[in-house]
Amino acid sequence: MPGSDAPQLGLRERKKQHTRELIAETARGLFSERGFERVTVAEIARAADVSEQTVFNYFPTKEDLVYWRLGSFEEELLATIREREPGEPALAAFRRFLLAQRGLMGKSDPEARERLAALTRMISESPALLAREQQIFAGYTASLAALIAGEQGSDGIEPWVSANAMMGAHRALVGYTRRRVLEGAGQPRLAREVRAQAEQALGRLERGFGDYAIKAGAREP
Repeated sequence: MPGSDAPQLGLRERKKQHTRELIAETARGLFSERGFERVTVAEIARAADVSEQTVFNYFPTKEDLVYWRLGSFEEELLATIREREPGEPALAAFRRFLLAQRGLMGKSDPEARERLAALTRMISESPALLAREQQIFAGYTASLAALIAGEQGSDGIEPWVSANAMMGAHRALVGYTRRRVLEGAGQPRLAREVRAQAEQALGRLERGFGDYAIKAGAREP
């Protein structure tokens, strides 16, 4: 469209996106009602009016039906670190990324609160989902460590240690948030509590990594 720089999805891509979202939303509803382990992929396929193979074409594992949107988390995190201004430490960019509200945590309407509570209960009660989540976060940690190591030209352990520290703070906040949601904490109090915990944790990290992985300026031609 004139005046718009955003790429327009073709008909095929729009159909694929619609099918992906339909399957994921169907699965979310079934999981919320009956629990993750009690729902089969075949049941999801029937409810979404697609074949079981179609479900697996979009979501390689059953767990991916829950975590499929996390791919954007990794992309945004790495982009924030990679594109930070010269002179800015990696931890400062990570702080900016972490403190930005996103997803259901940034919403206060009753429907969003119930969806957050249902999602929290479902994940907390599922060993398979918790295990998959740990795998996903481990992958993010490795990607972040590789990015920092490449910037620093380091083959030592410092990039790995710093990446684990930063992602460890994130994982701890996820655990804290889930506990408070299950205890009944609501918005906006929950958002304030999570932010306060994040600030405290990041303050601790800054004492050790606040001057590490400072991005170099542009080189002279």
